[in-house]
Amino acid sequence: MAFLLSYRRQSDRKQQERAYRIASLPPVYHQATTAADITILSTSVAELVKKVQSSVWDPVDILRSYGKKAIQAHKVTNCLTEVLISDAEEWARTAKRDGPLSGVPVSMKDTIMVKGYDTSFGYSSLVGKPANRDSPLLRLLKDAGAVPFVKTNVPVTLLSFECQNAVFGATKNPHVPTHTAGGSTGGEAALLAFGGSRIGIGTDVAGSVRVPAHYSGIYSIKASTGRMPRSGSGTSVPGQEGVPAVYSPMTRTLEDLETFWKAIVSMKPWEYDHSCHPLPWRDVNLEGQKVRWGVMWDDGIIPPSPACERALRMVVDALRREGHDVVNFALPSPYEGLKIGSQLIVSDGAETVMKPFQFKEPNDPGVIRLLKVLRLSSIVRTLYCWYLRYIRRDEITAGLIAGLYKKTTTEHYALVAQREGYRFRCFEAWQDAGIDFLLTVPNALPAIPLGGMKHGIGNVGYTFLFNILDYSAGVLPVTKVSYQLDHLYQEFERDLKKAPLIAKMAYRNYDAKAMHGLPIGVQVVGRRLEEEKVLEGMKTVEAALKNYGKEYKLMEL
Repeated sequence: MAFLLSYRRQSDRKQQERAYRIASLPPVYHQATTAADITILSTSVAELVKKVQSSVWDPVDILRSYGKKAIQAHKVTNCLTEVLISDAEEWARTAKRDGPLSGVPVSMKDTIMVKGYDTSFGYSSLVGKPANRDSPLLRLLKDAGAVPFVKTNVPVTLLSFECQNAVFGATKNPHVPTHTAGGSTGGEAALLAFGGSRIGIGTDVAGSVRVPAHYSGIYSIKASTGRMPRSGSGTSVPGQEGVPAVYSPMTRTLEDLETFWKAIVSMKPWEYDHSCHPLPWRDVNLEGQKVRWGVMWDDGIIPPSPACERALRMVVDALRREGHDVVNFALPSPYEGLKIGSQLIVSDGAETVMKPFQFKEPNDPGVIRLLKVLRLSSIVRTLYCWYLRYIRRDEITAGLIAGLYKKTTTEHYALVAQREGYRFRCFEAWQDAGIDFLLTVPNALPAIPLGGMKHGIGNVGYTFLFNILDYSAGVLPVTKVSYQLDHLYQEFERDLKKAPLIAKMAYRNYDAKAMHGLPIGVQVVGRRLEEEKVLEGMKTVEAALKNYGKEYKLMEL
């Protein structure tokens, strides 16, 4: 019977290792935050680099301030996986002083390979299997002078908007600990929001950096494929290219997001990873310009909550006050895009993500529900879809469920062809509308309760759509949930009764009173490989909100 407890033994071993690595750090890491620490933690990345390059500040002192704060964040949120700080002290001492990230501590999603450390991303079977080399992305960061110091938590399978797994446990939102910080890069978002890091790296295949940014009150831009190195790192679905995952930066401020992006591109990532485009940074300046903004208020599947719609309306009102042209715009059938993408991402019937699981190892509650659908027999699936279509009058949920089964190679090819056709239709619609940016909510809801993915597995459309299209898309925080302003009013509840089952399920997680104080973001979308332009669009939004007296306040350090 010993093998039955294998996942528990390996998980216990990993948690003990993590606790030991924290406990054995020098005493300075366990002391209270000082005024000197706050000064360092409050300094922009660009200024940190200047102070290191001019020998005003020492990278070791910077590391110790961030290491101290990261441990505090971990105690509150359970956000860390691998604690690299002991080695990072040596990396800080020898950090390159002429790089664009000289002496800057960088946190990373657990999927990034670090020589000598595990990359388990929540699977107990991958515990005790340290990497034998650094990933290309990590080598780029070190060559830029950065100091990697911690890795952060993810959901097992990486297919969830909340972080929990048997190896490391669940990560909590630092604003409201009963709720999640997001996923799959949720540990990173919790750490950044708390102030335990200033810049970090995540991945995004359906919203995995943007939803945590929205849930936790930080900044991110999902890159298009080929902008950032991704080879040589871990993934739960190796070979899945129907909707490719992309590595993307996450930061505590918008200024740092620009600094980080420029630093990475200046290092010529195409010289580290064959999959990167040889595309230098292209300066875009929209200051003082009036541009055309499209607004997608609703994806036609899950209506945005009062809280998230209020944040989007704040942005629209602020832009219009600044004289910008803001028009309603919807891409062709987001529902069609979601149908195509959801089939592509699990076209193997989710067999690949399940392979590393050990006997009785717990899975994410949302993925459990997804697996039940994927494993329906064809007869049961047909009958259930008939019931949804003709008894419940719910074509949307029926259409999504009808396509969720293991595909043949021929069926997979057909889906890729449909994806390309859908991309072209969206390209033409954008061209015809003549918009520069598209504004949407990042998710229909603010951060959901821990365990809420059981009901929210289908609530992915507002971010997943732009992975399917491979568009650049950023998220910035706008405001916070107010139980006075954001309750479900009578008309909304009446309309929700007519909504698809997928929407009704998602709204089981909505409680404005319980969500009070949680951040709410807005998504700024550009087209493929327009990261520089999206960054400028985010700066335009933030400036408009500030002029409108609606500047977002980060968590205090």
